[in-house]
Amino acid sequence: MPKVSQRKKDTEGKLESLRKLLSFDRKHRFKGRSTRPQCYLIGTDEVGRGCLAGPVVAAAVMLPDIDDSSELAESLCELNDSKKLTASQRERLASIIHEIAICAIEQASVGEIDEINILQASLLAMRRAMHKVKALIPDMLPTLILIDGNKAMKDVEHLQTPVIQGDSSSASIAAASIIAKVYRDKLMADLGSQHPEYNWQQNKGYGSKTHRDALKLLGMTCHHRRLFSEKFINGAWNIDTEENKIDDQIADLELV
Repeated sequence: MPKVSQRKKDTEGKLESLRKLLSFDRKHRFKGRSTRPQCYLIGTDEVGRGCLAGPVVAAAVMLPDIDDSSELAESLCELNDSKKLTASQRERLASIIHEIAICAIEQASVGEIDEINILQASLLAMRRAMHKVKALIPDMLPTLILIDGNKAMKDVEHLQTPVIQGDSSSASIAAASIIAKVYRDKLMADLGSQHPEYNWQQNKGYGSKTHRDALKLLGMTCHHRRLFSEKFINGAWNIDTEENKIDDQIADLELV
């Protein structure tokens, strides 16, 4: 098959995936046969939940109406769960998302993670990002928050819908996952330049072998999460046991 035809076929496949993401969001914005949106829709997601070091970062995104057949749709055709994209794809999409959407990025610190646990810190970061976006839009319609995962945020007056694997289902959640990932990866690379022994430029604070070996040899920095890192240092860490026991606190330990 000629290369041009193959590229066109690949683009069409990606556009079809984008249409499904956009359709998911539209079903939440438009009720019944209404031609007018019934709510503002904000997607939220977090990055860095399963890390040993660094803050957990969350983003909130309210996308504009996107015509499936527009040039904008074609430019966003690779929109997906950030973990399924390359770094260059994420950076290109993040640039577009920041340009066209109302969005915000927030975080919960290492201290907050140790104090209230990683699940609550993740929800806190998402709530902070959501409030920033909500402050930028008028109060003309109700607001619905789509949250990646199976937990709702506390102390939020707006309607919330947790969506399991939301970053593969919703366009706005996927967009949030991308800008949060790009932001956090850069943050960890910057911190990694200060602490090169832990190789954060590559592992982004996740528990890669290089990171674990350095942690056992050198101990913790001020950027490490003490609850998890101490278990590595003391030899008390068991991935299977810990993930089964506190599944809500440590999502899949991602080796990147």
